[in-house]
Amino acid sequence: MVAVFSVPLALTAWALLDAARRPEWVWALAGRRRVAWLAAILFGALVVVVGLVVSTVYLVRIRPELAAVESGRI
Repeated sequence: MVAVFSVPLALTAWALLDAARRPEWVWALAGRRRVAWLAAILFGALVVVVGLVVSTVYLVRIRPELAAVESGRI
């Protein structure tokens, strides 16, 4: 039971830490706003269903885009 309830928290923490550690220039080149994503992920931590959706969208769509920009593939 604890494992089931800790999955949303772990997913949100992973998304939040990953978004926070990316340099600002990566966000700018990707055309994204770090503050907006951090705020959305933090708000999602308060509302579990929203948090799962926002964190999943970040990890599946935004994170690979940021990683590509950071590695030089624009």
